[in-house]
Amino acid sequence: MPKPLETDKKAAGVFLDTLSAIAYKATKKNGEFVVPGFWKLVKQKRKARTGINPSTKQKIKSLAKTVLKFRVAKAAKDAIFREKK
Repeated sequence: MPKPLETDKKAAGVFLDTLSAIAYKATKKNGEFVVPGFWKLVKQKRKARTGINPSTKQKIKSLAKTVLKFRVAKAAKDAIFREKK
């Protein structure tokens, strides 16, 4: 296991704020942002569809829209959920 970096809370906060700003900008421009081995942000278009209001049972139409998806990398899943033999 690698040793933790010697940094303070302020520097870590600046790093995370900068990373999130870069991720948001890149996702908006390119449609995705990847941190290899950790996660991926992806813009995805969702088609218009018909749903049902559960309280009134009436059919309602939802409009087409763009949504943001967060996907965990396979390497992260394998590291966390790897079966021990």
